[in-house]
Amino acid sequence: MADDPYHVLGVSKDATDAEIKRAYRKLARQHHPDRNPDDAAAEERFKAIQAAYDQIGTAAARKEYDQQRRIEEMFARGSNPFSGFSGGGGFRTGGFSSGQGFDFSDILNQFMGGRGGAEAQFQQQPRQQTRPPQPPPVQRGPDIEAGIDITLEQALNGTKIEFGHRRLRICERCEGTSFNSRKPCSKCSGKGVESRSSTITVRVPSGAQHGQQLRLKKMGHEHPQGEPGDLLINIRLDAEEGRRWEGSRLIQEVAVPYSTLMLGGAVRIRTPAGKRVQIEVAEGTRIGDRRRLAGHGHDGGPLDIEFILAEPEQVSKKQKEALDRLRDSGL
Repeated sequence: MADDPYHVLGVSKDATDAEIKRAYRKLARQHHPDRNPDDAAAEERFKAIQAAYDQIGTAAARKEYDQQRRIEEMFARGSNPFSGFSGGGGFRTGGFSSGQGFDFSDILNQFMGGRGGAEAQFQQQPRQQTRPPQPPPVQRGPDIEAGIDITLEQALNGTKIEFGHRRLRICERCEGTSFNSRKPCSKCSGKGVESRSSTITVRVPSGAQHGQQLRLKKMGHEHPQGEPGDLLINIRLDAEEGRRWEGSRLIQEVAVPYSTLMLGGAVRIRTPAGKRVQIEVAEGTRIGDRRRLAGHGHDGGPLDIEFILAEPEQVSKKQKEALDRLRDSGL
């Protein structure tokens, strides 16, 4: 099984597209063969990083990857019978056939709760049951889950995002009547639905939070014999360079020289709100230690400061001499 591209790039599954790109560029520079000549391990790592970025490095590729993973998890099987699913929750326009011997009508029935599902289970109820029979539940098309990226400023003030939306809709020719019919429609091949694209406007309310989900009723896949599902929009806030999200917690990396970590000192940072704040670094601080700044995160929330080692691109002659003395002293 291929490695999880999110894990390879060191980002969370709710990272923004911009965060994924920044992580890729950083790792690619670090492990590039030109920087690590004759290093087989670095070359292998670089290839894995490139392969991961190919999977989720663009919005379209990421949507397709995420959708395929959701379908595989939904069916809990090694292969995906819905190989036609594509970015944004829709099907590829190339058709619905999986090429693996699956009958789409049967699969669509199971996926949409059609015949053989709840209705069959109801018929198997014990005869002793005295309460009057209940009508079968209304069949419903699958929900679609997708993500949109916005800036911290857009989240604070609210915004409107144009969203390219692909979903299954009732066939315009047969109006869904050919689903499970012996006379298939020539346009939808008897599926009752067809893949169509549109552009919709998603209204993000002011004060939006990272990971917040918007539900657009009846904007999911349509069911040929029932109601449409919903469109679930996951809001992702781009924390910008040097910051990342851990769940709902905003983390900001602060690069500190080794001497300051060991001896203590102070560094100045710029918060997400643009304020300059001085941070005291305690003597003996370790890489990865954190400090929490109340009120300096997104929308007045907390901001976690994580200390990392400042790595200079070049070292002066005087600094090299000092490093030689430190090495000779055993440090």
